[in-house]
Amino acid sequence: MSDPRLLVIPRRLRGVRKIVAVMSSKGGVGKTIIATLLAARSASRGFKTGLLDLDFTNPSTHIVLGIDPYSLEYREEKGIEPPLVKGIRYMSIALFTGDNPTPLRGEAIDDAFKELLAITRWGELDLLFIDTPPGISNIHLNLLSYLGDHTEILLVATPSPLAVKSVEKLVKILVEGGYRIVGLVENMSNGKKLEKLCKKYSLKHITSIPYIEGVDERMGDINCLLNIKGLIKPIDDIIETII
Repeated sequence: MSDPRLLVIPRRLRGVRKIVAVMSSKGGVGKTIIATLLAARSASRGFKTGLLDLDFTNPSTHIVLGIDPYSLEYREEKGIEPPLVKGIRYMSIALFTGDNPTPLRGEAIDDAFKELLAITRWGELDLLFIDTPPGISNIHLNLLSYLGDHTEILLVATPSPLAVKSVEKLVKILVEGGYRIVGLVENMSNGKKLEKLCKKYSLKHITSIPYIEGVDERMGDINCLLNIKGLIKPIDDIIETII
């Protein structure tokens, strides 16, 4: 018997013009910060924007935004309407769990994906950014199937040898599966060390974001983060590539 939530999810997303799944093959590469900054910057530029945190084991977009998820109020009517946070329609499992650990595994994560996607009423959006869990597994591929064929993937990696080897495995899986990759962002890098990898798989190397001191100290003040010299231009370059 098919899961009825899989019939509901496309209806929840039909008002979204473009879905961007921000993915990385390993943690610690800046995926969450980039996803959050993209949502905040898009909203400030006048786009109707949503941000969905699907990193269930370690949701942290609310930390970047500087909000207490328990303080947010959302409207329930045939589902949940995401609260408007700093101009962004925002949804995360942290709205229900706060900063308590959620040690989900395997099928439990997959079930949580379906549940949150099925209950969230996004309405009309220009852009929906999704912060996905780091890694390479069947749950990531399941998630992409739930989101639909028009979803585009934004890859985030660093030039670390470990990160390069790891992201190449993810790229192979996505390319072989025929998924739509908008491009790759090279984070914490002053060059284009991942350009060779991008050429190998015919991917767009969108931009390099340099390592910037003081980012951690400004975490929680999204406007301050967006005003950091050297950060706003690459974020805008990514948005221009997406739109």
